Amino acid sequence: MQVTSEAVSGVARRLNVTVPTSRINEQFEARIKRTAKTAKINGFRPGKVPVDVVRREYGAGIYQEVVNDIIRDTVFEAIQQEKINAVGMPNIEKVENKEDALVYEATVEVYPEVEVKAFDDLEIERKSTDINDKDVDTMLENLQKQRQTWVETKGMAKKDMQVTFDFEGSIDGEKFEGGSAEDFKLVLGSNRMIPGFEDGIVGMKKGEEKVIDVTFPEDYQAENLAGKQAQFKITVKLVEKSKLPEIDAEFLKVFGLTEEDGVDKLKADVRKNMEREVKNGLRNQVKGATFDALVAANDVEVPTAMVAQEIDRQRQQMIQQFTQQFGAQGAQAFDSSMLPDDLFKEQAEKSVKLGVLVSKVLADAKLEVDPARVDAYIEDMASSYEDPTEVIEYFKNDKQQRAQIEAVVLEDQVVDHILASAKVKNTEVSYQDLLAEQQARQQG
Repeated sequence: MQVTSEAVSGVARRLNVTVPTSRINEQFEARIKRTAKTAKINGFRPGKVPVDVVRREYGAGIYQEVVNDIIRDTVFEAIQQEKINAVGMPNIEKVENKEDALVYEATVEVYPEVEVKAFDDLEIERKSTDINDKDVDTMLENLQKQRQTWVETKGMAKKDMQVTFDFEGSIDGEKFEGGSAEDFKLVLGSNRMIPGFEDGIVGMKKGEEKVIDVTFPEDYQAENLAGKQAQFKITVKLVEKSKLPEIDAEFLKVFGLTEEDGVDKLKADVRKNMEREVKNGLRNQVKGATFDALVAANDVEVPTAMVAQEIDRQRQQMIQQFTQQFGAQGAQAFDSSMLPDDLFKEQAEKSVKLGVLVSKVLADAKLEVDPARVDAYIEDMASSYEDPTEVIEYFKNDKQQRAQIEAVVLEDQVVDHILASAKVKNTEVSYQDLLAEQQARQQG
């Protein structure tokens, strides 16, 4: 077998493969003889069909099978012979049966070979924050709000109050589907409704009726309503204000504390949890900023096969999230065609580029995972559980789970390596701003 190769692009190679006819004929004759032993042809006993008859009846089909099998086998032999780091399946082209040889071309995508630019010119923002007493008090109030109750008030509806009401919507005097409801509960200021709707209810009292004018947003999900002006008849049935629970023995018990522990112990535990969240949030922030800068500074051509694999991975991840949210029954009703490739393509290309660059940084810097950092990561994560020792043992003994943590730690080591040379801008942010940024990143 003769093989030559040439570069088609930075991520593709073309192979020109020549296979001697003798190799094809050898396999063809062997397969004809095997077929003769099992062939059933009228006029002949099983196993007694002459080879020439088998060749006449089945020869063309068997010959094509042999050619297909030889192409399949030799293309991978050619890839190994040329020491090509292939990605995805090769594309076979221009197959020719010549007198003395089978000749074909094969195009195969290859893993990108990149040179990562020096880190000196990378500009990376590294944020930091301090948790103050006000942040802790706000978090404690949020914990109370999660267990709040509602008490009727005869006053006017205001922001943060809960209103129970009926509404009936119409456009140009005609009711529309989904525009009416009874005993609808809404916390004013939650922004659950279209712009202007909640503002129209502010100031209303129990038993009051009112018609409000609103305009559906231009990008509203229901196209028949987008940009339309509508009128809603509102009938308020109940106005309630929030009542936060006292931080008493019953409240402390929810968090595994006793009355003797008191609010100071609760605040200390809350602060500890907040500090852990901040630590993780800041690590993710600087990792994201570092990797964004790395991708932006290096032009990487990536194979379509790698992008396609990443698109499939992200699609399956979204389906799994859907399953967790809506259960197995909901997942069965889910149509994957609702998640086209274009939905993931941009992020998939970025992820593949980043993976190629990070692998190159690891190789160039000869970085290996630091076992001490892995253990520290596991211990820090386990500290939030009731029995940290059990969690630590689980992650230490489960190879798959530990491998996932090692991958995260190795990424952190790459970030530290890049930051050591990059232009780093340290920025102080509030805890609330950091929290908002984390939420936006998760939603995005």
